[in-house]
Amino acid sequence: MTDKFIFRFVAGVTVFVIAVVIILNRHLIPGPAVAPSFTPYLPMLNAVLNGTCSILLLVSLYFIKQGNITMHKRLNILTFCLSSLFLVSYILFHYLMRTDTFYGDANGDGVLSLDESTAVGGLRKLYLSILVPHIVLAAGVLPLILLSFNYGLQMQVEKHKKLVRWAFPIWLFVTVSGVVVYLMIKPYYHF
Repeated sequence: MTDKFIFRFVAGVTVFVIAVVIILNRHLIPGPAVAPSFTPYLPMLNAVLNGTCSILLLVSLYFIKQGNITMHKRLNILTFCLSSLFLVSYILFHYLMRTDTFYGDANGDGVLSLDESTAVGGLRKLYLSILVPHIVLAAGVLPLILLSFNYGLQMQVEKHKKLVRWAFPIWLFVTVSGVVVYLMIKPYYHF
């Protein structure tokens, strides 16, 4: 496969994933009238997957610093698979669950009362200051992950290293901040 094909494939996958997430978050595709009973557990699963990926990324970094390419590659393949599972679970949740959750919305009515706004004002700003970069960087890191993963599997070490300098810290931030976002929004889930 040529680099041109790989770039087009990665661009296509990235655009597709981002479009699906936007469409589902805007509720443009109708989901089922009643969500399956496992649906409320998907955000916790996603947080566990993100947390596991955070640890695996750090352990993978340790092994490559030790020169153990085999363990580094195995851990990155596992991390890639778990991140892919996260993406499927995330998309599934947003397809099945037709309600939105807002930080500070204790009633679950989608409207922050004056009391709710006052009580969580500073924490809501903190939540949003983590959530917004998490979302932007999650979308932006996808092509970097796909390309660096491809270069690593192809043993194109120099190309892999150049991309990983950017992909690794962003991916790590996205996985860690995903767990933080879940822990902060969890009290406001109403399902």
